[in-house]
Amino acid sequence: MIKLTVEKEQARQRLDRFLALALPAFSRARLQTLIREGFVRLNGKPPRPRDLVRAGDIVELREPAIEKIEAQPEQISLEILFEDDDLLVLNKPAGIVMHPGAGHQQHTLVNALLAHCQNLSGIGGKERPGIVHRLDKETSGALVVAKNDATHRALSSQFAARTMTKIYLALVAGILRKTSGVIDKAIARHPVHRQRMSIAQRQGRSAKTEYRVLRSGSDISLVECTLHSGRTHQIRVHLHHLGHPVLGDKLYGGKRAGDFPRQMLHAWKLAFHHPRSGAEMTFEARVPSDFAAAMPT
Repeated sequence: MIKLTVEKEQARQRLDRFLALALPAFSRARLQTLIREGFVRLNGKPPRPRDLVRAGDIVELREPAIEKIEAQPEQISLEILFEDDDLLVLNKPAGIVMHPGAGHQQHTLVNALLAHCQNLSGIGGKERPGIVHRLDKETSGALVVAKNDATHRALSSQFAARTMTKIYLALVAGILRKTSGVIDKAIARHPVHRQRMSIAQRQGRSAKTEYRVLRSGSDISLVECTLHSGRTHQIRVHLHHLGHPVLGDKLYGGKRAGDFPRQMLHAWKLAFHHPRSGAEMTFEARVPSDFAAAMPT
C-alpha cells in the first residue's frame, strides 16, 4: 500500500497527474487504469482520474497482484543489441506491434520476447510483460525491455526523470529554414480527431524536442531529434508543427507525407544507467534498409 498526503503546492491538479509526478515508476496511463479499476482511494473513496486534489487529501494506491502472462510465445527473429539477467536492448523492426491488443493478439513483439526470455517483468500487466517504453508499429529502432520488476521500476524512473537519452532519425518533407533548433510546445489529445495528438492551445503536457538537420536533398531532409520528454507522437507532432512532416506519416503528413509504405522514423540511439551496476550504457540501432535507401545523398 502506498499512502500519500497532498501538499499545498500540489493542490488543484488532476489526481492522475498528481500521482504521475509523485510516483515516477508508474506511467500516467498505468495510473489511470489503476484508478478506474478501483486500486486508488481519495480520502477513502473511489475517485476518477480527472478529480482535482486538495491540500491535505489522502491518496492511497494498492498495487494489484501481478497478472499471469497470457500471450503465447512465438518464434520471431529479434536483433538483440545487448542482454543480461536484468534487461535486453533490441533493434525493433518496423511493422511489428509492441504488445497484444484489439486486432493484434499474435505476431507482436511481446510474443517474440516470450519465446526468447524465460522471465519478463510483470508491472505492465498480462498483455505488456517487460515493456518499459513503446515505439509505434511503423517506427524502428532501439528499445529496452525489463526482465524483472526491480529493473522495470528503475528504468521507468530514469524515463520519468528524463535522464535517459533518446535520439531519433527522421526523414521529413522539405528543406528546413533553420538547421537546428528546439521545439518546446505542449501536446494534448486533438479536440476533434481523438486518434491524433496536437499542439496544445490551452492545457497540455509539456514536450520538448531538440532537432538538427544532418543532410538535405532536393525536397527531403534527414533530421536528428533528441527527446527531452516522452509524449505520444511527440516527434511527429512537433515536426508537423514546423511544417515538415515525417515522410510516410499518413496520420499527420497528408499529401506531403509522400508515397512511403511506413513513417520514416527510427529510434537511433539510446543511453541509460544500468539499474544494477549503475554503469552508463549507450546503444546505436542499425538503420533499416528502407530508411537508408530513402535518405538524401
